Amino acid sequence: MNQPDIEWIRPAAERMIGDLVQPDRVHSRVYTDPGIFELEMARIFGRVWVYVGHASEIPNPGDYLVRRIGKTAVIFVHGRDGVRRVLLNRCRHRGAEVAESEAGNARQFTCWYHGWSYDNTGKLIGITQPGGYEDQGVDMARMGLTEAPRFDSYRGFHFASLAASGPALMEELGATAASLDIVVEASPVGEIFVDAGHHKTAYRGNWKLVGMDGYHANYVHASVLATWERDPEAGIGSTHRDDPYSDPALSRVRHLGGGHCMLDFYEQRRKHYDRQLQFLKRFEGGADYIEAMHRAYGDERAQFLIATGGDPHVGIYPSLQIINNHIRIITPVTVDYTEVTMLPIRVGGMSDGLTAERLRQHESFYGPCGAGSPDDSEMFERVQRGMQAEVDPWVDLSRGMRRERREANGSTIGLITDEGTQRGQMQRWLELMSAAS
Repeated sequence: MNQPDIEWIRPAAERMIGDLVQPDRVHSRVYTDPGIFELEMARIFGRVWVYVGHASEIPNPGDYLVRRIGKTAVIFVHGRDGVRRVLLNRCRHRGAEVAESEAGNARQFTCWYHGWSYDNTGKLIGITQPGGYEDQGVDMARMGLTEAPRFDSYRGFHFASLAASGPALMEELGATAASLDIVVEASPVGEIFVDAGHHKTAYRGNWKLVGMDGYHANYVHASVLATWERDPEAGIGSTHRDDPYSDPALSRVRHLGGGHCMLDFYEQRRKHYDRQLQFLKRFEGGADYIEAMHRAYGDERAQFLIATGGDPHVGIYPSLQIINNHIRIITPVTVDYTEVTMLPIRVGGMSDGLTAERLRQHESFYGPCGAGSPDDSEMFERVQRGMQAEVDPWVDLSRGMRRERREANGSTIGLITDEGTQRGQMQRWLELMSAAS
């Protein structure tokens, strides 16, 4: 498949890319310029591996989801032959969408413009009034739905790339593969399910505003912190302290390379491992879950996994985040409009009581009427409006630069409220946007 034609926007955007990102700040145009947005669709979403879905979302032949890779609508489908694929949601005749719903089960996809039909492997199986093509006919084998040039998975997480060549998935995932291990191994039977429904939110702002930001929680989510103020070792307040001279949290921010980053709460949660055990044992099946984890993974690994709760709090560049109990997909629509899909994770081998508690926790903070996520969307919109200013248009990302350090594995680490995650994401953005087409 050919790369998108972006020649027409180069005069407006490409010449200035290198001037827009500096080590400690970013020009607002990165978030507001429509030409830059179009270049992102080609040079980022048109090249890298982008998450499309989890295997458990389409367990049966015929199951499908419509997702987007940048501006390209795709069908993540379980074919009748048992193979999962990513197909472009675009009729090969005149380009109309062929999957009408966001999700479903279908033996075939029919284009209602002129009636061409495809089976759920993408094969063209019928055209209307074929005699109109006279002697040359239609090459049925060649005119099936276009497959994504590359498609791969790791531990049930499926990714696709619109580029025919480039780094393999595991190379691009890098250190984040270990984060996906944590998600799956929160289950003593090594299974997770993304089948508990989902909800979408949207905000009038740029897609890059959904960063891994440890600085905002104490302020944007102050009302949530207030509910825990009697216990300084509980909730957001315990994990987001950063005062190195009094009582710092053990939490850190990490840039893992390749734009991937995380809020690393592991040591803070290990500190409270006994509290986590007490919490789990409050629920029917909690003690059995703890015992099963130790049998499955051994004491040291089980303690780590139980302490983390299966939450790596990781951002896999450019558009996947796994935070607390859910998968988050960031979908850019326009330069100033973004959709976010949140899908709770159900853990195999957990009792119904524990599962229900995880879902209630997700709803209470991230749901449409939750205590946290709506606040974030409001902040993103305020930022987008503020960045329309033409006077002094730079955005500061310097927090923690002098105290961050590089570890032996190449990752960069800082205190939880430092902006190393944002700097790492923008480094990757600049790398991809500056690369030759």
